Amino acid sequence: MSENNENMANMYRQQLMFLAQQKQQVQFQINVLENTLKELEKTKEEKVYKGVGNVFIFSDKSEVIKETKDLKETLDLRIKNIQKQEDTMLKKINTKNEPKGKDEDTIEGVQ
Repeated sequence: MSENNENMANMYRQQLMFLAQQKQQVQFQINVLENTLKELEKTKEEKVYKGVGNVFIFSDKSEVIKETKDLKETLDLRIKNIQKQEDTMLKKINTKNEPKGKDEDTIEGVQ
């Protein structure tokens, strides 16, 4: 493999690691939102506190549930997007790692 291909493969690996970190952070946020929704569904109160920056505001439970579900849906889409980016990076890495003339070196799957 040429040095240029090796550099590109290393760059793709770094991007893949960055995407994995992003995915982990987003998955953590999704888990927090899922737990929040469970707790909101359990409560019998019609009004709940929601955090807005450094302030807690008294809001309708149904509105907080809707906002939380919307945010979770957005994060679910973000996870799918990150997964697609990871798949693309893996394909690029595998393409860069494939030796040129691979078919010439193998005869019916035997080297």
